[in-house]
Amino acid sequence: MSISCSDCFSDLLCVEDSNIIFGEDSLDCSSDLDSQSPDVEESIAGLIEDERDFVENIHSTTQNLDASTRAEYVAWIIKVQKYYGFQPLTAYLSVNYFDRFLHSHRLPKMNGWPLQLLSVACLSLAAKMEELLVPSLLDLQVEGAKFIFEPRNIQRMELLVLRVLDWRLRSISPFNYLNFFANKIDPTGTYTMFLTSRANEIILSNIQEASFLDYRPSCIAAATILCAANDLPNFSFITAQHAESWCGGLHIDKINGCYGLMRQTVISNRPRKQPTVIPHLRVMNRASISSDSSSSSSSSSSSSSFSYKRRKLNNGLWMDDDKGSSD
Repeated sequence: MSISCSDCFSDLLCVEDSNIIFGEDSLDCSSDLDSQSPDVEESIAGLIEDERDFVENIHSTTQNLDASTRAEYVAWIIKVQKYYGFQPLTAYLSVNYFDRFLHSHRLPKMNGWPLQLLSVACLSLAAKMEELLVPSLLDLQVEGAKFIFEPRNIQRMELLVLRVLDWRLRSISPFNYLNFFANKIDPTGTYTMFLTSRANEIILSNIQEASFLDYRPSCIAAATILCAANDLPNFSFITAQHAESWCGGLHIDKINGCYGLMRQTVISNRPRKQPTVIPHLRVMNRASISSDSSSSSSSSSSSSSFSYKRRKLNNGLWMDDDKGSSD
């Protein structure tokens, strides 16, 4: 269903000068932090410092949005991310913009098409930030989108999101820490790929849970790598106490809380297998089998011989041969 919302939001049109938006002054909107200082420890310390802008109470102040409603639209974002093969960071940034927008701005209706329009706009902005190839705005509305919006309306919503977020699209994410924390556990690099790949899966499976909004990206990354490491026998001894020492700014109680919540989500998302029904078999020893075989064969032969001792009379009655007829 196509919706024209040109008159629905009076503040969708931004008042910024086009020279400011598209001028020569480039905005710091990149979330790619690979070009940081060669000193990795210093780079991580800088990321921790940048987390000072983290909104501590965003979970309780997202305009009273119902958790199940939020999960519904986040799930749609993840479906589109998988459909087009976007990076996990693209999905994470989309949800990040979605939550930050609702923390600072109230929509006319906190359900239905306004949230769908917001989801599309946030996903579009994140894809433009991180992906080399971005589908058209119409093609982006797949995977069961409830409403189909005209491109011009999505663009206007994008401008509103940019204005509400103060054009700050660069956001620290748990993905920025994964390689660093994985190398802390396994300096040889043998299991680094497994740890980071498994951590990516765990992060994506958890961003639907609003409870994780209470934790900083570095804490989520530490708990995620800890969760992935505990799946390997070689690193099952790694605890939150070890993780706290990986860099400054990590706290054991926060890591434990995030880790516990994460394990609950991982367990609840595991597919449940139907129990295998094994037919009841009677187990007998060889002696009883021999005995039963001989007894059954003798009983079979006796019943066989007994059957031959009977004959059917012409009148339809049965009579044993050994008794004979008195007539």
